[in-house]
Parts: sequence; C-alpha cells; structure tokens
Amino acid sequence: MTDIQTRVLRGAAPAKMLHQAIDSAKQLYEDQNGSTPTLATLLVGNDAAALAYRSSIERTFKKVNLRHRKVELPATVSNQQLGDAIRALNIDPGINGILVLMPLPSHLDPHVVLETISPLKDVDGISPVNAGRLHLGLPSLRPSTPAGGLELLRYYGVDLNGANVAVVGRSNVVGRPLSTMLSHANATVTLCHSRTRGLSQHLRRAEIVCVAAGSPGLITGRMIRKGALVLDFGVNVNDQGKVVGDSDLASLEGIASAVTPTPGGTGPVTAMVLARNVLAAAFAQMEGTLDALQELEAMLRCPLPDISEFLDPIELQGEA
Repeated sequence: MTDIQTRVLRGAAPAKMLHQAIDSAKQLYEDQNGSTPTLATLLVGNDAAALAYRSSIERTFKKVNLRHRKVELPATVSNQQLGDAIRALNIDPGINGILVLMPLPSHLDPHVVLETISPLKDVDGISPVNAGRLHLGLPSLRPSTPAGGLELLRYYGVDLNGANVAVVGRSNVVGRPLSTMLSHANATVTLCHSRTRGLSQHLRRAEIVCVAAGSPGLITGRMIRKGALVLDFGVNVNDQGKVVGDSDLASLEGIASAVTPTPGGTGPVTAMVLARNVLAAAFAQMEGTLDALQELEAMLRCPLPDISEFLDPIELQGEA
C-alpha cells in the first residue's frame, strides 16, 4: 500500500456540537429546578498540573454558563480531613458535581476519594458504584476523557462495530473505562500496558489505536498498520516546554488514516463532556437515581453535523 493522506481529527467541531446539546439541557434543567448546575473542584495543595486543569475547567464552564465553586485544602490535611471535606460537598444541596483534582499529596490515600464521593455527584465516574455500573452496562456517570474520545469518533463517522481496537494504558480514569465503553460499542478490544510484551505486535493488528500512557511520542508510524486511526489522550510537556501527546505525529503522517493532535484533539471534547456530566448529575439528583441517566442519554449526546457540512466518514482500512 502506498502512502495515504492522513486526516487530522480536531476536537473543536464536536466540542461545539456538544455545547449546543448542553445549552438545551441546561435550559430544561433551569426551567424545572430554578437553579444553575454547579461543579465543586476540590484542590489539595498547589500542584501545578492540578491548578492547570482547574483553570481549564473554569474557562469551559464560563463558556457554557455553568457554575464552578473552588474548594481548597492545605497540602498538610489528613485522610480524615479530606474525607470530611468530600462528605460536606456530598450533602450540600447547592453542589451537583464533585471533582477532586489529582494528583493528591503523596501522604494521602486516593481510595478515600473513591470510597467517599457520592455516586450521584461523581462527575468523573471513579466511584465503585459508577465504575461497576459502567462495567455492567447500566446507566452511570462516565469518565469524561474516554467518553469524550468516543464522542469525537462518533462525530467523525467512525464505526466501532466489529472494529479491532488496541488501548495502550490501563488507568482507572482512561484506559480501563475506555476498554469497557469500546466493548459495549461492539469493538474487539486489546488492553495493553507497561508490562505488555511485544507491544507493536498487538498494535499492528488494530484498526484503531487509543493511547493514554503518559509517555510522549510512544506510538510511532513503525508500530501501527497502514490505515489505522490513532486516538491520542496523552498530555505531556517535552524538554522544549511544548505540550505533546503520546504519539509521534510526524512519523504517523502517510501511515495512519487519521490522528488526533495534541493540543486540540481529544482535550476540547473532554472538557465539554465534563460539563455535560455535571448537567447529567443534576438531573439524576432530581430523580434520586442514576437510572434517570438512561432517558437523558439521547438529549446529551453530541449531535451529528448536517450532511451538507460533513466530511466523508472515516473508513477504517489497511493491511496488517
């Protein structure tokens, strides 16, 4: 197969469509409830990455006119104090979503967050209840990063039914839930990680490679089959201070059928999905059950563009 034209899948367009869906749902919620949904971000200490993520959330929530409350704790807090802060937000009627910013100081146990956060306010889908319901195919609040990636693929017309997909990275907020969500979409999924032997052998069988390993430039053109699509969730800062993904875009040119850039790929969609999750949580709290999310799914999904404005859907192609 000769070199092919590699298409760049940017997140701005699907993020804009999600914004429209959020606006409609927000208006419905405010008409029924008389208030605006509110997210509380809980920051412990002053980690630079956590501060940057909070700033990104703040910008997105201003765009969609949702409320954001900053909650800050000193880096010296105990596990008990962290749990108490989360429990206070759980019972606060003015808070619809809770997001604990990571990483936590090293002396704190992240499981305190997982075990304490209310499933109805768990907008990152990390609690055992939401993670378990996702695995079982029940209505749940889903982690925004993998959900955003799937919305991007849906927007660009990628058919996951029967597709061979390799996921690189097994974190509880991206790789593991992404693998589950892909399997629910009828993809055949191989979950790879740092202990996987012969990584390239697995990747060359995949029509879609999803990478969330936190390793800049990990995926190169020599590792994938021609015509594969590369969905990159990585956000890294290289030695030159530039934000890059987990894939080497230059080496993928002419080999991959499509790639997502960093920045500007999955990130904008992830931010909008987080806002959508806050709205979904607010509706679920009105009903008092996560089962209410099933009826909301169609309303909150990313609308597809008019066919007159839409580029040809991505065709998965290639030879092993």
